[in-house]
Amino acid sequence: MKNNEMAQAMLERAEVVLHEARYLFQKGHWNLVIRRCQESVELALKAALLWAGVEVPRVHDVGPLLKREAQRFPLPFRDRIFELASISRALRAERELSFYGDEATGIPAEELYTRNDAQLKLTETETVLAICKMLFDGEEAHP
Repeated sequence: MKNNEMAQAMLERAEVVLHEARYLFQKGHWNLVIRRCQESVELALKAALLWAGVEVPRVHDVGPLLKREAQRFPLPFRDRIFELASISRALRAERELSFYGDEATGIPAEELYTRNDAQLKLTETETVLAICKMLFDGEEAHP
């Protein structure tokens, strides 16, 4: 499978995971919304890196790599890289907490998040996917 095909498949998986997050939001599982949003953002940003011909590391937050490789992306995408990296970093910080809870305090994941938390992360994730999709939809020229 070529990089472009892998990137497209990864972006499609990011959209499926976002759909799962929306379903979980409807069911009131705020912590799982956060977790799925993190996974969706990770996949979308890794798809963007593959699109640009960058080898994708096995880490959950690729924001620093996006910033380092910014010159590989078209200007409209490049202008949003710091925003994308910030969203990725914040979600990465919630990855384990949203799934396992706060083991130090014994607070389960279900008690850590609110509807507002989940709505904010859904909105941010939708933004990330929309920006990344521009690369694949032909709105941006490939470098």
